[in-house]
Amino acid sequence: MSVLNINLPNFITLGRVISVPFVFWLLITGEAKAAFLLFVAAGVSDAVDGFLAKRYNWQTPLGAYLDPLADKLLIVSIYIALGARDQIPLWLVIAVVSRDVAILAAVMLSWLLDHPVVIKPLLVSKLNTTAQLVLASTVLADEGFELGLQPIRMVLAIITATLTVASLWAYLRAWFAHMTGVSMVNDGGDFR
Repeated sequence: MSVLNINLPNFITLGRVISVPFVFWLLITGEAKAAFLLFVAAGVSDAVDGFLAKRYNWQTPLGAYLDPLADKLLIVSIYIALGARDQIPLWLVIAVVSRDVAILAAVMLSWLLDHPVVIKPLLVSKLNTTAQLVLASTVLADEGFELGLQPIRMVLAIITATLTVASLWAYLRAWFAHMTGVSMVNDGGDFR
């Protein structure tokens, strides 16, 4: 099977990638309600492409890379846009984006040094992604429908920041152990 095999789940994922600049534009121009609805549609498409890929065994190497890339592009663009409009704290935007840049840099460095790592999500990373999505959804809904959720937004921002830092620490710790050959409990040589 070709790495560039475009099947229905991959096509749906590509649609999610294409939606990123539209969501960003809607947020920057103050169209929070439309951005929220497009964000929900992107979330539904993520669930649908995952279901189809697993149910019909339509998983491809392209999809394995494209799906998390689409999710990251969407989250990062939403955080940047929300930060630019002062709808989430700028320090949180910096933390979220810096975490992803640091992890990407570590992976690229490991490839350049011919010691590539296998990336597998850690529990703290899954919790971090969930917190990022919940905060983004809450802010988008609050901005679009004027729900008065400011106190909840601040609590979610603190939880998201804490999980972002914890996730970065866990990944960099695993990466450093992999690169130096130091054994970690349950490491198995993977970057998790």
